[in-house]
This record gives sequence, C-alpha cells and structure tokens, in this order.
Amino acid sequence: RQMCIRDRSTQSTGDSRRTAMLTRAASRFTSAVRPLQPVRFCAAGKSAYGRSAAHNENIVWSEALLKPEDRADLLAAGHKGVTLWMSGLSGSGKSTVAAALEQELLEMGAHAYRLDGDNVRFGLNKDLGFSEADRDENIRRISEVSALFTDCGVVTITSFISPYRASREMARKIHEDAGHMFIEVHVHVPLEEAERRDPKGLYKKARAGEIPNFTGISDPYEEPLDPEIKINTHEMSVHACVGALVHELKARGVISGGMRINNGQ
Repeated sequence: RQMCIRDRSTQSTGDSRRTAMLTRAASRFTSAVRPLQPVRFCAAGKSAYGRSAAHNENIVWSEALLKPEDRADLLAAGHKGVTLWMSGLSGSGKSTVAAALEQELLEMGAHAYRLDGDNVRFGLNKDLGFSEADRDENIRRISEVSALFTDCGVVTITSFISPYRASREMARKIHEDAGHMFIEVHVHVPLEEAERRDPKGLYKKARAGEIPNFTGISDPYEEPLDPEIKINTHEMSVHACVGALVHELKARGVISGGMRINNGQ
C-alpha cells in the first residue's frame, strides 16, 4: 500500500490511466489479505484471552484464532487430532506397534507422531525415577504434551506402561477437559509371555533384585477396565494390530474417506 502511495505521488495529474490501474491493484491486494485482528488485552478478573490457571490466576490461557476443526480443514490432512494412549507391560509390544502405526499413518498422508516412554526420559523426563510419585508425574507431563499435539491436529501415539488406573484417568481427563479425543489402547500380553520375550533383559534384572519398582514383578500393573480397544499381541501380528487401530480411527471419524488407505489394510 505504501508503494502505491509513493507511485501515485510521483505521477502527473493527468495520468488518469495509471491512477486507475494502481487503484485496481490496491483493491485486489486489500481484498486478498485478511483484515487485521484487534489486539486483545487482559483485565484483572476478566480476561479476553481465556481461563486463568487454577494454581495461579495471573497465568492466562491464550486462545487461538482457529478452532480445532478449522485447523484440520486448513491442514487438509483428512483427519482430526487424537491421542492413542497405548498402555501395557514392558515387553507387550507397545513401542513396536506404535512405531509401525506411525509409519502406516504417515504413508497414508496423516500428520502422526509417536511419543515413547523411554525416549521422553532421555530429555523431558530425565529427572524422574520410577517411584509411584515419579511415574505419576511422568504421565502428567506426557499427557499435557500429547494434548498439545492433539490440539494442533496430530494423530498422537503414546506408548507408556502407565501402570496405574488413576494416572491413565488423569491423562484422559486432561484431554477431555480440553475437548480432545482420547482413545485408550490396552496392549495386552500375559506376564509369562512378556517375561519370556524380555527384549531389554529387564525382567531378568528385576527377578535378580537389580531393578526396584519394576512393573509386573515388584510393582503392580492395573489393567484397564474399559479401554476403547484391546490388542492381544501374543495372538496378533504387528500388521494385524496396526490394522485394528486404523480401523478404530476410521470408525470414530478421526480418519476421513479422503485419506489414502493402503491395499490390504
């Protein structure tokens, strides 16, 4: 706009054709640009941004200009954001199935990302141990992270033992309170089979007393009572598990018919 004004200031008074051309160009430019949104300000006790934090009223949620469905439309990925919360014993196949599902969804054209229980302990949660309190904090942090991923339209796949029902319910509540879809997946395997697999040698160490608070040995695993889906990895192939999860996403309307579905899925 400033460029147009400078051009008009240097033209002769009689150059009506150039004036008309610049006017039309300016009109096309302004019609193509979204109007600027007014700046929003916070006022004590009444925020134009959103809710105040329960633990500190001076921390205020900054609302996006887009609703989740608007964001999904703009991304044009053919799916909604969702968290698939995969819970199960060590050695149940959570990470294996999660990695295969992530790859399948990406190949279908979805925005998908996997948050793995061990991986987040390399950085975000490296200060946490395996006491009950630390496990709860581990799940709280990753619940908040996965809810943010889901809010931005990602199919978020979490693979955490998450042994306690209360912590899994907390994860669900964090999502549902924010209006996000949460699907609990019980990755089931009998303890005997998980211990037979023992891919990291952890059960052997736990039996020898080298690892305290080990789920299934010296710490309980509270199986989900009513998960949205249960996959029995001792009876199903990885491909079959992935197919069951993709089917669930389609059945719940997360994945639309516009996505690429691989043959044989």
